[in-house]
This record gives sequence, C-alpha cells and structure tokens, in this order.
Amino acid sequence: MKLFFPALLALLAASSSDGFATRTAFVTQSSTSAAQRTGSTELYISSWGTKGPPSRWKKEELPDPAEKIQSYLKTPEPVAARDNLDGTVLVSGWVKSKARTDQDVFDFLNAEESAFGFSKIIAFVNDMSFAKKRLIGRHARYTGLLDKLDFREATEPDALPTVEQLDGVKSWVANCGTDIGMVKQIAELVKASGVENVSILLTDSTSLGAVESLEAVQALEAEGKSFTVVAVGSISEAAEGAHPYAIHDFGTEGGIVPSNATFSRDESLRLVTECLGLECGKNKALSFTEVHDVNATETKLVKGLREAGYTRPQEIDHMITKGVEEYLKACEEHKTKKPERTEYEDWMLEEEKKLEAESVESVERKEKEREEKKEKETNDIAKEWAKREFFRKSMAGEIADITEEEFIESIWDRALFEGDLKWRILNGFAADEKEELEDFKEKQEKKKQAMLERAKASLDELLDEDEKKDE
Repeated sequence: MKLFFPALLALLAASSSDGFATRTAFVTQSSTSAAQRTGSTELYISSWGTKGPPSRWKKEELPDPAEKIQSYLKTPEPVAARDNLDGTVLVSGWVKSKARTDQDVFDFLNAEESAFGFSKIIAFVNDMSFAKKRLIGRHARYTGLLDKLDFREATEPDALPTVEQLDGVKSWVANCGTDIGMVKQIAELVKASGVENVSILLTDSTSLGAVESLEAVQALEAEGKSFTVVAVGSISEAAEGAHPYAIHDFGTEGGIVPSNATFSRDESLRLVTECLGLECGKNKALSFTEVHDVNATETKLVKGLREAGYTRPQEIDHMITKGVEEYLKACEEHKTKKPERTEYEDWMLEEEKKLEAESVESVERKEKEREEKKEKETNDIAKEWAKREFFRKSMAGEIADITEEEFIESIWDRALFEGDLKWRILNGFAADEKEELEDFKEKQEKKKQAMLERAKASLDELLDEDEKKDE
C-alpha cells in the first residue's frame, strides 16, 4: 500500500504534465505563427512604407529645364546694387513734348522699392516754366517726388549742362536720342565734373554702326567713373513689359539694332534707370531688342522669370549676368545627365501633343463659329433696321425712284453700325449709343470728304489731259 500511493501520484503527475505540455505547445505555435505574421506586417510598414521595397521604387528624375524652366530658375534673391546711389541725380533730354509728361523716368528714380536713395532729382530742361507745369502736380505730391524735384534750364534748346551746372551732381541719366556724338560730349563733361555715374539712353539707334558706337563707348571709360549705355530701336507706345527682349553688346556687330526694330518707350525708361542702379550694369553698353517670337528662348526665359516672382530689377539682373547663354548651357548639361526617353515616353509625349493640338483646334473652331454667328445676327439686325428705315422714309416722302434693295445698299455702312450696336446691347455688352453714333457720323463725314477730294483730283486730271489733247 505504501508503494501504491506514491506510484499513483507519480503517474497522475506525468499524465497532467503531458496534457498541459501539449496545450501549451499548441498555443505557443499559434502565437509564434501569429507573431511572425504580425511582425512581418509591422516590418513592411515601418521600414518600406506604402511604396513597397526599394526594388519597386521609381527613381525621381530631375526635370528638364528645356521643358520646365522653373526647375532651372532659383528662388529670387536680392541683387547687388551700386554703393553710390545717393546725393543728387540730374535727368536731361526729356520733358520737351506737349504730348506726354515724361513722368515715368522721374518716378523710377524716386521709387521707394528701388535701390536709389537720391535726396535731390534735377530736371535739366529747355523751358523751366513748361517743365514745372508738366511735372509738378498731384502725382508728384503723393509720391514724394515734389520734395526732391528741382529744375535747371539749358543755356540754349537741347544743350547739355555745363560743368558749372553739374556742380553737386553725383549721377546723371541722359537721353541722347539718335545723337551718338552727344555721348562723347557727355563723356568729356563727366570727366571734367564730379559726376560718378552716368546712364545714357540711345533711341532710334538702328542707323548706328558698330565702329562709331564702340568709339563713343570707349570715350566714356575713365577711372573713378561708371557708365551705362542702353540702345534701343524706334520708340513705340507699347506698355512696359509688353514684350520680352534680347540683350547684346552695343558697339559690336552682334549689337547693331535691326532697321525695323521698335521698342516700348516706358520699357526703355525702366531699363536706363534700373541699369543705373544695378552693379551688373556698371561700365556696360547694351542694345535691347524686343522679341515677338513666342517660341524664342528669350521669350521663354523672361516669361519664366516673371512667373517665378522675380521683380523687374531681379529680372534685368538675371538677363544681364546669366541670360540665354546660361539657360542653354543648363539644358545641354541636363541632356548628358538624363538618358534618352523610352519608346513609351515618346508615345505619351506624342499623345499629349495630339490632345493639346485638338484642344487648340476645338477652341479655334468654337471661336470661329461664335464669330460667324455674331456676323449673321448682326447682318440680320442691320437688314431689318434698313428695311424699317426705307419704309419710314418712303411714308414720309423723303425718297423716290429707288428700290428697297438699292436703298439698303446705299446706307449699308450705317445699317451695319446699328446692327453691331444692337447686337452688343442684346448680348449684355457695354455700349454708349449717343457717343458711338456721333463718332460714326464723324468718321463717315471724313470718309465722304476724302472720296470727294479723290473724285475732284481725278476730274482735274482728266480735264488736264483733255486740254493737252486740244493743244
């Protein structure tokens, strides 16, 4: 009996141990399996993220500057300005015409956001009383120009200031027009006076050759003096910044302004003043030409600079210091870094071009349909107006021996005017009937007078020929 109980207890213990061991092993295996699955999932998320393993990652490629110019342009930063833009600045060659005030050149030199810190701005003019009427006004008071503005009168019309009149002047902005010889005169005056900076504008410079231009620029070179020459084509009244521009070295064959070149007046004033303030414009002679080709590199670059938030001084500084050359260099460098496009990429590009072309075509087609619809509706309204006018005058006995068609043909210009006016009113466009009618009648009267003069001239010519035959 003593041996039985210990043996029974040992057997029960062994049996219990095996049973628990089995269940524990199962739970452990299940837990381990679950732990492995859970651990695997956690490793995937924490290490690789939703993009998957590195083998699946698509390497980011640097954008091509030729296709995305913003990838080439840096964030706008402050540009270097000259360190002697204070004291007195003299402005000559403007305020001569009754057609305009030439206010802009003074406003640019007085602008708060500019690099200029002038305490006095002198207008050197032919007629002091005339210039004061043109420049002194509400605008000058509001901008603070009136506090700095002073006047000096030339000894004779269109004369340059004398050395005495340049006393105390530190900077000089001069408009020489087409007179390249005046540049040499300015050079002598600058050397003989205390003027430190001079910025010269040459307009209508299409006739200036490279040799004479270079001689004038070389005359400006002097120790302790800084110069800037801005040469442009025939002056137009286009708005400032309306067109991009190309820059070349004035005084070289490449810097000759083309004979048919035009340039905005306001843009030329912006350039001659900004180049006075910029360090990059120091001792530079540059010719600026407008670029009208929308696909030109200059157009792409200037447009990109403005879209990137560059101010006008920053834009001009970039175009002078880097310009088209640096941009084209960056495009070439990108080609060596980036492999050629795959067939799929070429196909995608072609498809995008097709979609873009179809979109443009659709817009043009809709615009054409809209214009055709407007023309038809305008003609219909014009014809109805002419018929009513014929009926009214017929009833009043004002016309006789003329058919409706002949009458309509005789007043068709007026009918088209009435049709266009009525169409615009019906479609919600602004229209001043009285003012537009007066303007139309005035134009018709001028047209009538011109036709009469031509008819008279033709008749006189026929009579002269008859007289010669009779002789």
